[in-house]
Amino acid sequence: MQIAADSHQVIQVRGARENNLRDVSLDIPKRRLTVFTGVSGSGKSSLVFGTIAAESQRMINETYTAFIQSFMPTLGRPDVDGLHNLSAAIVVDQERMGANSRSTVGTATDAYTMLRIVFSRLGTPHIGTSSAFSFNTPEGMCARCEGIGQVSDIDVDQLVDRSLTLNEGAITVPGFAVDSWYWQNMVNSGFYSPDTRLADFTEQEWADLLHKAPVKVKAGSNGFTYEGLITKIQRTHLAKDREAMQPHIRAFVDRAVVFTDCPDCAGTRLSAAALSSRIDGVNIADCSAMQISDLAAFVRGIDDPGVAPLVAGLRDLLDSLVEIGLGYLSLDRPSGTLSGGEAQRVKMVRHLGSSLTDVTYVFDEPTTGLHPHDIRRMNDLLLRLRDKGNTVLVVEHKPEVIAIADHVVDLGPGAGTAGGELCYSGDLAGLRASGTLTGRHLGHRARLREAVRTPRGHLSVKGADLHNLKDVDVEVPLGVLAVVTGVAGSGKSSLIHGYLAGRDGVVVADQSPIRGSRRSNPATYTGLLNPIRTAFAKASGVKAALFSANSEGACPNCNGLGLVYTDLAMMAGVASVCEQCEGRRFTPEVLTYRLRGKNISEVLDMPVAEAHAFFTTGQAHAILGRLADVGLGYLRLGQPLNTLSGGERQRLKLAINMAEKSSTYILDEPTTGLHMADVDKLLALLDRLVDDGNSVIVIEHHQAVMAHADWLIDIGPGGGHAGGRVVFEGTPAALVADADTLTARHLREYVSS
Repeated sequence: MQIAADSHQVIQVRGARENNLRDVSLDIPKRRLTVFTGVSGSGKSSLVFGTIAAESQRMINETYTAFIQSFMPTLGRPDVDGLHNLSAAIVVDQERMGANSRSTVGTATDAYTMLRIVFSRLGTPHIGTSSAFSFNTPEGMCARCEGIGQVSDIDVDQLVDRSLTLNEGAITVPGFAVDSWYWQNMVNSGFYSPDTRLADFTEQEWADLLHKAPVKVKAGSNGFTYEGLITKIQRTHLAKDREAMQPHIRAFVDRAVVFTDCPDCAGTRLSAAALSSRIDGVNIADCSAMQISDLAAFVRGIDDPGVAPLVAGLRDLLDSLVEIGLGYLSLDRPSGTLSGGEAQRVKMVRHLGSSLTDVTYVFDEPTTGLHPHDIRRMNDLLLRLRDKGNTVLVVEHKPEVIAIADHVVDLGPGAGTAGGELCYSGDLAGLRASGTLTGRHLGHRARLREAVRTPRGHLSVKGADLHNLKDVDVEVPLGVLAVVTGVAGSGKSSLIHGYLAGRDGVVVADQSPIRGSRRSNPATYTGLLNPIRTAFAKASGVKAALFSANSEGACPNCNGLGLVYTDLAMMAGVASVCEQCEGRRFTPEVLTYRLRGKNISEVLDMPVAEAHAFFTTGQAHAILGRLADVGLGYLRLGQPLNTLSGGERQRLKLAINMAEKSSTYILDEPTTGLHMADVDKLLALLDRLVDDGNSVIVIEHHQAVMAHADWLIDIGPGGGHAGGRVVFEGTPAALVADADTLTARHLREYVSS
């Protein structure tokens, strides 16, 4: 007998038009693993995240009261005709975890909470409840550092130039320039002469300048509060969260403030009582500092019926972290230091132990940051989630993940306005035979480079011991394409970012967020807007400021944002398209001025590739050419920067840096977010950079990039304390022929298939 409830076997998407999607309609099987493929900008994220997941989460949020909704993020209704048979969606993305200094891997996964309970029951001497072991509660935290684990000291020579007088600008702190308000308070205090060199101050004057507590001072008829320079800096700058600071203030604090482990708790964050309680001679701080793989072994040795269920849960959680390839982390690792891929895998572990079923899990490139060796583990976890009865939707480019899919949805055929269409929906065998770009590239392999370039010199690293590096000596060749590889946690980033970034002539293009407001877009960030405004001004005979949505030409109703944000008090705020400019951001007068038939709003709505053909000469053509070269031809010039993925951010930074006369580029996983067809274009770009006389150092897991390298440096052999050594240096051909590292095995398999 057919039961109606059993008929809901597919998620039905009808007429999806979010972003660049063109009336996409398809059925996605439930309780199966579906992989979404297509070039960057083809519409995968718009379909999976912007349509399916967004509508599921919006509908769940609507079940709460207006009061509860006021504390939730606003989710707009996706542009789609119909979505049917949705289940609750859980998005496991690559957003970095909160950079709060109190958040660690242990607190983010609840592993530390379980450990606290175990210690409160079994630790000797017994010191109280589990909160006595928490560095986030008054009874458990170290009193001196208040549970942060570090104390700050200030380098006085970063604050003042002792060879100058105050009148000559001896204070170098931002905001204390000569004649500024703060400077006048110092000079008029009467505690020292503004014409005496600081080097000649008496001990008392020096103390008053730096450390004096707030005191009322009268200068003539004016009264004000005076405080020492360091006293003021601690109050105004150091009391703030670093991430909330303005960039120039943050740069000053990074220079002037030296953070050292708290001398009272030795960086453990905990009170002396918490540190005194032990299980088998080990305290809770020792457990937190252990590599998770070692901690799992320690926990397996705890055998007490009173905590057996809790220990079993903790053991499963730690084993899952090891299984997912995070066994090299420790529970005391600040969560803000995790990469996007690591953060995604930590979030994934939370869901593996969940009792929920019939949930839709949505993943964004879960293989980011994973060595081919670790991708197999990730595949096993995706299949485990599916086999619990969940629908698993994965946006992914790697053939290894596409190979395990029950169902594949391919979008394209191109990116941006050339994409947004359903090219294929079906099983893997059908994709291979479909003739789509993805289907054609599934079996594509980059070959080993036939002739490698000769280095023009080396960057030397001697005795590197940052994090897990074990006294590493290595010569990184210059004038070639050098690729650094190894499993996650092996020490690649510690070596390259820790010892090469920051040297003269070295430019780092990474995936970190680009700081800016919601007004920031590729045109403003790359400096492209200036030549565009100048071209419009020249063609129209008016001033260039009219063609900036941040200046005189901005629509007065929305201040050039194109959107009006309405605060609904108890309800979450709503963003609506500005009625006056209809989202175009400029005044009607500005939109009457045209450049070769296009107004400024139409130009900013162009994809990079179209704009490159529109601006045929000059600075604008050069900037747009670099953006197209790095694979961003589909980005719209006015697209908000906060909508870009990590890979897109990295390629945008690379395009900007290509304009500079750099000598050495460091790229961190530049294939992130790239379709297999686009990886070839990236390799051609890297070749061009090297052939133009630059050196390129790439941290990468993609076998195509390894095969294409002139020189490989393989770090390992494992992750965490099982890594930290150089296990191979040489050409890719030599690695394939002679080496027996994890990388060698996978590259050998790749080039022979």
